[in-house]
Amino acid sequence: MAEAIIPKATAKRLPLYYRYLNFLANSGTTKVSSTELSEAVKVDSATIRRDFSYFGALGKRGYGYDVVDLLKFFKKILNQDRLTSVGLVGVGNLGHALLNYNFRQANNIRISAAFDLNPDLAGTIQSGVPVYPMTDMVKQLKEQQIEIVILTVPTDAAQGITDDLVAAGIKGIMNFTPLRISVPDYVRVQNVDLATELQTLIYFLEHYGPTLKDTENTTDTPVND
Repeated sequence: MAEAIIPKATAKRLPLYYRYLNFLANSGTTKVSSTELSEAVKVDSATIRRDFSYFGALGKRGYGYDVVDLLKFFKKILNQDRLTSVGLVGVGNLGHALLNYNFRQANNIRISAAFDLNPDLAGTIQSGVPVYPMTDMVKQLKEQQIEIVILTVPTDAAQGITDDLVAAGIKGIMNFTPLRISVPDYVRVQNVDLATELQTLIYFLEHYGPTLKDTENTTDTPVND
């Protein structure tokens, strides 16, 4: 199943489905229809049924979807059936906010190690997470077998640190810096630019109003993930 080719837009929606299914399971709901899911996650029901169809027969016509079974399925697909340790590089204002965010509240993800140049932070525990000096980054990432990091460092340091991350065997980087970092083909980068997203929102509001539908949700490009 992990080898299946699914559209990138579908892959982006899977965590949304998983989060709502968690909510349903915790509330004692046993079954749900695509229409009910549509109303909750704001994705049209036809898109939901198409997304689910990439994984085979997940529901029954006239019955809908079994919440527990569907939750178990997506938990495995999204690797939520095991704990994933993540590194944080840069413990500034944004880094501190991410440390304080409880990823494990709804996901089986934890920040298990953080790294910063500030000597006042290195060697301390922040929100239950040990902070190491940058000089120990490669060594600690390898020893702790961390393959995913969140990058929240100054722009001028981003590429140099990225090169060190690649040397440490990192396979995935969530990049919060404005710089579009360069990595080998075998490393995946997810760019998160909050300023750009806010500017885009302002532009859409001014030119299209508040009811613009995200066309990306209906434009599927196949991806092998």
